[in-house]
Amino acid sequence: MLDINKKIDVKEILSDLENYRPKRRGWVWREKSDKQVYGPFEYTDMSTPLENSIGIPAAQYFGGIDPQPNNTITTEIASGRFEDDIRRMRMAAWHGADHIMVIRTAGQSHFDGLIEGTPQGIGGVPISRKQVRAHRKALDLIEDEVGRPINYHSYVSGVAGPDVAVMLAEEGVNGAHQDPQYNVLYRNINMVRSFVDAAESKKVMAWAEMVQIDGAHNANATAREAWKVMPELMVQHGINALYSFKAGMPKSNIALSTVPPTSAPAPCMKLDLPYAVALREIFSEYKMRAQMNTKYITSSSREATVTHVMNMLISKLTSADIQSTITPDEGRNVPWHMYNIEACDTAKQTLAGFDGLMDMIELRNEGFLRNQARELKERAVLYLEEIITAGGYFNAVEQGFFVDSALYPERNGDGIGRKIDGGVGAGTVYERAADYFAPVTAHYGYNNVAQYDANAVSNPSALIDGCTLENADKIIYIDELDENDNANQRMAESEKYRGEHGESPFVKPEVQWLGDGVVQVEIMLPIYLRGAQYAAIEFAKKMNLKDVEVIHIEQMHPTEGTRVQLKGVLDFDLDMRNVEIPPEPEVMSDDEIREEFDKFPVKIVAGTVGEDEHSVGLREVIDIKHGGIEKYGCDVEYLGTSVPIEKLVDAAIEIDANVILASTIISHDDVHYKNMKRIHEYAVEKGVRDRFIICAGGTQVTPEVARANGMDEGFGRYDRGVNVATFLVHKGREKRGQ
Repeated sequence: MLDINKKIDVKEILSDLENYRPKRRGWVWREKSDKQVYGPFEYTDMSTPLENSIGIPAAQYFGGIDPQPNNTITTEIASGRFEDDIRRMRMAAWHGADHIMVIRTAGQSHFDGLIEGTPQGIGGVPISRKQVRAHRKALDLIEDEVGRPINYHSYVSGVAGPDVAVMLAEEGVNGAHQDPQYNVLYRNINMVRSFVDAAESKKVMAWAEMVQIDGAHNANATAREAWKVMPELMVQHGINALYSFKAGMPKSNIALSTVPPTSAPAPCMKLDLPYAVALREIFSEYKMRAQMNTKYITSSSREATVTHVMNMLISKLTSADIQSTITPDEGRNVPWHMYNIEACDTAKQTLAGFDGLMDMIELRNEGFLRNQARELKERAVLYLEEIITAGGYFNAVEQGFFVDSALYPERNGDGIGRKIDGGVGAGTVYERAADYFAPVTAHYGYNNVAQYDANAVSNPSALIDGCTLENADKIIYIDELDENDNANQRMAESEKYRGEHGESPFVKPEVQWLGDGVVQVEIMLPIYLRGAQYAAIEFAKKMNLKDVEVIHIEQMHPTEGTRVQLKGVLDFDLDMRNVEIPPEPEVMSDDEIREEFDKFPVKIVAGTVGEDEHSVGLREVIDIKHGGIEKYGCDVEYLGTSVPIEKLVDAAIEIDANVILASTIISHDDVHYKNMKRIHEYAVEKGVRDRFIICAGGTQVTPEVARANGMDEGFGRYDRGVNVATFLVHKGREKRGQ
């Protein structure tokens, strides 16, 4: 069991991996119900709550509720160091992710066999047994901590696809991408080899009860004008979905990776919504995995978030069994894992806000939307008919049918063409011999086991006392092969920040890896874009940052200003044993404070004293608009600024107040000390000091300084109304002898 108050012990996760077995196999969907109650609200489109989670920031105003949508929520985590990704998985799960995708490196599709060990530097996370087993072991613990099953996901592609599929099935992986068209179009793997491999892979995935996600959306990301490939996208979805079903996958485990083809500033809703409707009408028997549009993503985190929300509106207006999330990482080429978590929060916030939307509105059954959806379906059917006329899928690919950026039936002639007898792995498919023998559990094609044992036809692995899918003890586990490039070596390099059982007093900023020292800096410069780019780098260097890079630059005006975001390395750490951390101030709940003030009313006189014209800080403490103490039912008489000390106390006497709040900002010549002391002395002179709770606040005021100068308490720049109200409750009880 994990301890919420302790870091996950990555060393412990990696220990004894050769003997670890996943506790389950198969995909798990969220528990849905017609009604869920979170705090004071009743929801119709939410799933059961998590046992442990972190809500969005605004949850603090609603009793800390954290509504969990019905949709499975995806996040992609991969820094290239799988051992560091374990901690990111835990954070993502606490923010609602239950579909953890370990995105594969671009090179994985080119591998011709399984990788053993955990090499770094290929550009992502190469799939190795050690990585997969460690992640599944960690997620088995994490899902117990949050109280919901977490689906682990990888990729079955390349000429090693069947090998990878077997390994993923052995290791309890719950979902995977598998689409032979991806291999053909984007990795130039021979068509025949790709589809034969896919049949075997899909059979294994079906045994493991994995959810399969296809790769049709890559046409959207690749085509020159993505909004024109919608008919092709539907055809690609159809080919892979039906091929998967024919290979033995249940339709309930086949998910279409649907991506809205456009993005603002295009009129995306007019293009994307009809496509989403058409897709769901044609493929009503299958699952929908709604992915965000990344073709038009930039390095702007704001823009990515807006696209995310707009895309989720389409999900809500139609359907999404799996809701993917988006971050600006692809546009920045920086794996900022905090943005993965932020994207999970964006999904929760959006879907919770849309709860019950379709109970209030409906899509029109006539007009533009339905006409466009029907037209797209007609174009897709015509597209499929032409493929048949051309002699089938392989011939159509050879003729460049796919990823042509014209709206079918138009053609631009820029499609991806592949040769039936060409590509990686050409000529490597052989007809099975008549006595081909495969005594394994999940296998596509004939096994010919009857010649050995007629009773083993339905259970061929019985002939070998179970294969590795049934008997994990037969799996040969290889830990590391490269003594210089492995997880153990990488962890040793960051040992200072890891320590025993994941605890160390030393801390350093991080983005990708523990102790990498990477930080982000944002600068606004009042100059033109090109100049700002290089000036910002120089500013960052003067901040002692190393390896500085611009990750986002945005023009505010051609000459007036430019916003620049940079990343760099902060090359020092802190020993937390030497960091003075004051105790966290007690803050009572709003309900507790209101209940107390209802019983014992509080009347306050407040003002900025002396010759001080500052008012903002005090108004934020008292005004209801800013969450000040007025919201608790206090009666506040605000006297304004530059209030003489005598007037402040006299007014309190006159209106029979019981609290005086004095703001004193100016500090030259220690005038703030003198103001506090004079308030106390004047109240004593008038013989009324015991009648009042007197507090002072200001940017240079501390509780210690305030009390030393006669105040009951002092409040600084970070204190708000709730801090003052909490103190008034405690001080009131003290004065009453409670």
